[in-house]
Amino acid sequence: MAITASMVKELRERTGLPMMECKKALNEADGDIEKAIEDLRKASGLKAAKKAGRTAADGVVAAKVAEDGSYGVLVEVNSETDFVARDEGFKAFVGKVVDKAFADRQEDVAALMEGDLEEAREALVQKIGENIGVRRIQLVEAPVVGAYVHSNNRIAAIVALSGGDVETARDVAMHVTAVNPQVVKPEDMPTDVLEKEKDIIKAQPDMEGKPAEIVEKMMGGRIKKFLKENSLVEQPFVKNPDVNVGKLVKDAGGDVASFVRFEVGEGIEKEDVDFAAEVAAQVKASS
Repeated sequence: MAITASMVKELRERTGLPMMECKKALNEADGDIEKAIEDLRKASGLKAAKKAGRTAADGVVAAKVAEDGSYGVLVEVNSETDFVARDEGFKAFVGKVVDKAFADRQEDVAALMEGDLEEAREALVQKIGENIGVRRIQLVEAPVVGAYVHSNNRIAAIVALSGGDVETARDVAMHVTAVNPQVVKPEDMPTDVLEKEKDIIKAQPDMEGKPAEIVEKMMGGRIKKFLKENSLVEQPFVKNPDVNVGKLVKDAGGDVASFVRFEVGEGIEKEDVDFAAEVAAQVKASS
């Protein structure tokens, strides 16, 4: 039976094993993916075969910024557990990913991982026994770029300024990790978000029975407050609440152009695993 690229891809995704090893296993199994998996489980691929389908929703975020502050990268690399996220081998792999993304100015994960990095990832999966993956990379280029990674390595931000200095940009990035603004400026708030907030305000008990013009006036004030609370430049700076972020940056000679905030696992739907059932299934399979 002819072995297609899609078959090799499926086997790689289900086992986490190298492409050539998957192709060889498929050839020996005459194209039968389930048999190929069974054969690989009998050999060295047992751990990866059992782990590759697991949700990798833990891990770390990392950042690197050029010495002149002209560009930087933000990276998220996932593991299944916090225990592995603290492993020195895992940390070394993350370092390689960040360094290559920085050197290549690359934010395409697939392109970045081609070759040596993918081989290193596969070797780590085999050694550690958990699914590991590079989830996302953000490249930021601007007159001034600064980044901040929180001490737990689970939240980080990178900020672009039109002017000023790297230290100010880093301070703003620290603020972003702590406060998590939705947009840079009030006018950047998406229309659908504003409309949803207006619907919520209109439905609040103190709006009931009031004339339409009063409702509109009250809603205008609350929307203004909502925008101030959720727009980066309007927020009180975490290190000095007497000044907002916009003024902080303006005093440094710049303006906030953009920001990106990564938090480990955000948006990933983590499956609930019944470990007792899994162990029972493994015992049954091996008997």
